[in-house]
Amino acid sequence: MGEVDGASSEPLVLAREVSKNYGAIRALDRASLAVGPGCTALLGENGAGKSTLLKLLLGLIAPDAGEMRVLGRDPAREGAAVRVRVGYFPEHDCLPVDWQAQDFVRHMGEVRGLPAKVAVQRASDVLAEVGLAEERYRPIGGFSTGMKQRVKLAQALVHDPRLVFLDEPTNGLDPLARDQMLELIRRVVREMGINILVSSHLLSDVQQVADAVIVLDRGRVTAQGSLRALLAETDSLTLQLIAPAPAFVAGLRAAGARFLDAVTNDATELMLALDDERLFDTVRDLAAETGAGIVLLRRGARSLEDVFLSETAVGAAR
Repeated sequence: MGEVDGASSEPLVLAREVSKNYGAIRALDRASLAVGPGCTALLGENGAGKSTLLKLLLGLIAPDAGEMRVLGRDPAREGAAVRVRVGYFPEHDCLPVDWQAQDFVRHMGEVRGLPAKVAVQRASDVLAEVGLAEERYRPIGGFSTGMKQRVKLAQALVHDPRLVFLDEPTNGLDPLARDQMLELIRRVVREMGINILVSSHLLSDVQQVADAVIVLDRGRVTAQGSLRALLAETDSLTLQLIAPAPAFVAGLRAAGARFLDAVTNDATELMLALDDERLFDTVRDLAAETGAGIVLLRRGARSLEDVFLSETAVGAAR
């Protein structure tokens, strides 16, 4: 296990009201989040602000507002100290093609403060862990995309960090290589005891590896929590109406019903959080009072895709 930094009860990553602008573009908008042990997924479409957030947490850029802590340290002021203590898997292909994998991973271990002999052994160990034991003395330029992604993972793990940031680790991978990378991520958490914050726009990937999820949309954190809780809390009730029924919708709002999607006056399909079994009675009574014609009433637990789509729809309506 890596060095323990900060108080044990403190989140591994904490951000409060963090904003970052690039000229007129607001990449992050008052984002607040906390990352605990295990694997946390930073979920959002391309352009949602995920890579910007990772760069801020690494101290590579500074926020325009707000505060952050990574392993108890402020990356804006102690960026070098943070980067020595965490691992980072960049999104883009940035590996030296003429280096052997062993030499590159060893070098990255030395950069993170490992003594030379220790770095050599750690490089061999982590390359074996990611399935590149036999290929470690080959130049990286001859590797497949999947093998290059494994090298990036190995260099992020070589110094045995407490926390690793992965930026789109399955980018460009075929289905087999993608499944293998996801299995490696699970092993890093469960067998090596290293915590992970993984950025991804792929819902299926997140659902396979994450213990917790942070949904980022247009620079805003729209939802966060354990994956199990997010899915459990979103048992839903779907209603389809014959025609728009504003009075019925207004009655639901007045009764405290929680809508899981953006609702307009001309909506004929509604999705409600089924927080209370009495919602069925409320729907029936309001439909009778307002004359709303219901043609479909369906109960069901939502998928992570439903959670993501509803949160981004709500964010777009703000």
